[in-house]
Amino acid sequence: MALYSESGLPASYVTLPFKEWQSRPEWPAVSLANTDPVEDLAPQVGRLRLIVLEFPKFSDGRAYSQARLLRGRLGYRGELRATGGVLQDQLPFMLRCGFDSFESEQKGFGEALARARKLFSVVYQPAEDDKVPASRRRLERAVL
Repeated sequence: MALYSESGLPASYVTLPFKEWQSRPEWPAVSLANTDPVEDLAPQVGRLRLIVLEFPKFSDGRAYSQARLLRGRLGYRGELRATGGVLQDQLPFMLRCGFDSFESEQKGFGEALARARKLFSVVYQPAEDDKVPASRRRLERAVL
């Protein structure tokens, strides 16, 4: 499995499964199944360096919701990694939800990720990435 990350954390960075992490919350990296309660990370979210979210199959999108909760509601700023059924055509949506690293065995994944990072020059909805929605851009220009 190849790792695509800009954070510098190595692929071998040790994550604990959520159940094990609960007894060792000082550990800086956790791996969540898409059924694990994200809210339980809240007290320690500022100390975590890496959270890995599992896509057990490409058609199961619960990890998208977990990512949005982590970034938006809980304010997580560390590395958020997608693993499992991560497909190239889902990359733009994963980036908008706040994922910034990926594990994949797909050929051409790195090139697809580079294209996905530049795919949308204008966005219409706020999300968990740093892109400013068009409505806010218009408002900011009108104020100037």
